[in-house]
Amino acid sequence: MGIAEFFQHLMNGLTLGGIYALIALGYTMVYGILKFINFAHGDILMAGAYVGLFVFDGLRGDAPLGTWTLIAFFLAMLISMGFSAVLGMTIERVAYKPLRGANRLAPLLSAIGVSFILSNSAAWAFGTHSRKFNYPFDNTPVHIGEVVITPHQILILSVSLIMMIILKLFVDKTRMGKAMRATSLDQGTAMLMGINVNRVISMTFAIGSALAAVGGILIALDFKVYATMGTMTGLKAFVAAVVGGIGNISGAMFGGILLGLLETFGVAIFGIPTGLKDTIAFGVLILILLIKPEGLFGKVEKEKV
Repeated sequence: MGIAEFFQHLMNGLTLGGIYALIALGYTMVYGILKFINFAHGDILMAGAYVGLFVFDGLRGDAPLGTWTLIAFFLAMLISMGFSAVLGMTIERVAYKPLRGANRLAPLLSAIGVSFILSNSAAWAFGTHSRKFNYPFDNTPVHIGEVVITPHQILILSVSLIMMIILKLFVDKTRMGKAMRATSLDQGTAMLMGINVNRVISMTFAIGSALAAVGGILIALDFKVYATMGTMTGLKAFVAAVVGGIGNISGAMFGGILLGLLETFGVAIFGIPTGLKDTIAFGVLILILLIKPEGLFGKVEKEKV
């Protein structure tokens, strides 16, 4: 593999990993506080992508590519984030909150049920065919030496990096972020200290769902929008969260980037057929569970007796 080819695969892997990282953050934030996996997260991504598509098409109209299409795109992204945040909070309030004191299997089954409801509702409302999300800019590739970079890749890297930095600062520096960390450590003690745990949990779902919407729109520009688009992407983002150490925000970011790089270089170096690319993620998951079950950045939790 030459240097130019290496940097080409590196760029492709980083853009793919940036999307995985954004989506993985939703899984890891919910698990960090409630200790369960929100398997409806990928379908919230799908719902956000549909909203972004319809809003963007409505705002853009017949306008040619230019300043207005870029403004329309980012407005559509913001509206999609808001919609997904409300959807995530509603799902938590209706399907998860009543089951907090139940067996840990109950909310997991509820999440799977919500996932099927969302995907089937989208298929019924919008059909099973895919819809194209038009680029808001000219996506003509830029050549840097022998390396080819598209404006879409630059957009993914920029948006992903900005979102992850904002989330990190929010969790580390704000009162709500500190409340989230306290609730993650011990909900009972957090309540005794005057923290509104219900509000913290709702905010966690809102943030995770909003990030999923961003990931969904970024994916849709390449792979179109359809009712089951969040299934495989959501599962691989979940793998990224587990690899990094589920419940650890920095771990989810690292796990997403790592998984994107492994998928890209796995196909390039080992000649894995593109159709089998998805098996890399689940192979990595099995390997991590065997070697370091708590993930690369996770901590072993000692069960209190």
